[in-house]
Amino acid sequence: MQPPGTAQRIALVAFPGIRAFDVAVIAEVWGVDRTGRGAPPFELRRCAPDRAPVRMPGGLTLAPDQALDWTATADLVVVPGVDDHLAPVPEPVLDALRDAHRAGVPVAALCGGAFVLAQAGLLDGRRAVTHWNLTTLLSAAHPGVEVVPDALFVEDDGVWTAAGVAAGIDLCLHLVRTAHGAEAAATIARSMVTAPFRTGTQAQFIEHPAPTADDREASDILAAVRERALRRLSEPLTVAELARWAGMSPRSFARHFIATTGTTPIQWLLDQRVAAAQQLLERTDLPMPEVARRCGFGSEVTMRQHFAARLATSPRDYRRSFRRSFRAAG
Repeated sequence: MQPPGTAQRIALVAFPGIRAFDVAVIAEVWGVDRTGRGAPPFELRRCAPDRAPVRMPGGLTLAPDQALDWTATADLVVVPGVDDHLAPVPEPVLDALRDAHRAGVPVAALCGGAFVLAQAGLLDGRRAVTHWNLTTLLSAAHPGVEVVPDALFVEDDGVWTAAGVAAGIDLCLHLVRTAHGAEAAATIARSMVTAPFRTGTQAQFIEHPAPTADDREASDILAAVRERALRRLSEPLTVAELARWAGMSPRSFARHFIATTGTTPIQWLLDQRVAAAQQLLERTDLPMPEVARRCGFGSEVTMRQHFAARLATSPRDYRRSFRRSFRAAG
């Protein structure tokens, strides 16, 4: 957790060939001052081998403002994706990434940036993900990497990787959530007009035949069911109940739900309950049993079990860490 009030130092690693979209995502999450809205302060630096403008595909350039050695003193290092996934990465960049990881700095890569971390040897023997259309290439080019085919993002020993394009936004917001709490991530997400977090896997985005009218109707029905469920999280919702709202059998409902969201109805519900509990723990002083009741866990014990499984912490420790941050921001 980042100490309240101190600016988190973010190093964006820049070299020729990085993708402008990923650079824009990193800059939008960490490069905009939203402290007036209650978001934490950040110090984003663009680190490159020299101060020459960095060329990106599409005719754009990026102006570096720090040398690569700044990465080892940062709180987080982020690598944008690249267009040419097999092109050699400048050795000074690879050395800087290795040095940062040895110094204990978390290192994250968006989309094809996983290939950069793989060239640096940071993914050897570790789990990693990239765009679903690049997983076979990553496995072939770097057989020492344990490629996870369908996750939106994964972490292994302080090394983070994300799937394609929008999953980079998911990872960046998750890294904010990890350091500063759910409310900070939600504040930034609202400013970006995007979801604070998405559940499921990138399997839902892999190319499939064009959806039929029935598929589109089912998707609309499921969206309405999810919205209704969010309004009634305090209730002991079941798959059978959600299926009844959708006018489907439980088996058909579960099949359509997984196809649409990439996760099961039960997992989705649990993710929403944990997210709701995080917000209440940050924003209120409600007793733990009341937080558990409002979020549909039934008991504090059950809530504690799910926090341990998903966040590797307890509700009380989470509140102790992030309620203080929320008050400081307010």
